[in-house]
Amino acid sequence: MRITEIFFSIQGESTHAGRPCVFVRLTGCPLRCTWCDTAYAFHGGTERSLDNILGEVAQHGCRLVEITGGEPLAQPEVHALISALADRDYTVLIETSGATDITPVDPRAILIMDLKCPGSGMADHNLWANIPKLKPTDEVKFVIKDREDYDWAAAKVREYALTDSHTVLFSPVFGEMSPQALAEWVLADRLPVRCQLQLHKYIWDPAMRGV
Repeated sequence: MRITEIFFSIQGESTHAGRPCVFVRLTGCPLRCTWCDTAYAFHGGTERSLDNILGEVAQHGCRLVEITGGEPLAQPEVHALISALADRDYTVLIETSGATDITPVDPRAILIMDLKCPGSGMADHNLWANIPKLKPTDEVKFVIKDREDYDWAAAKVREYALTDSHTVLFSPVFGEMSPQALAEWVLADRLPVRCQLQLHKYIWDPAMRGV
């Protein structure tokens, strides 16, 4: 499969934020979100074998692994990687958009589904049929650019009763959306979601790769 990078860092998002984690970033994505911070993963990358990837992951000595992109599920070969990691007793996180069918994903993996708000320019690509396929351990994320995005996301949380079964994450677009404003909206609405920041962008330079 085509890999952009593999690196060891602190998990910056989700309920696993703050934990050491190995990241496997696959190349390619069918979406073009306006606020995307990993456009360098759209093209290029290096073809690597499953054994080669597993070997580099093992070198880091960490049991938490996130497969990300790009859109990792866009490469069919990723499913062999997910299952191979799970077979080796890694905790496997999958960062995926809401635009790709999750049916083939090994149920031992934890999905972090990033549903696209209108501000991303990609909201019409959300595959709503994925929602009933989510497991209780899976998480749903909304990246919020402005008040319109917040209202849209809050409406989807209620429409699909997402917080009844899943952790729901509201994340401000870094450098565009005020975290304080987002927190105050959540508090005013008594919305039972988790506000999160991209922790790695506060620890390191936001433009730095491999963290």
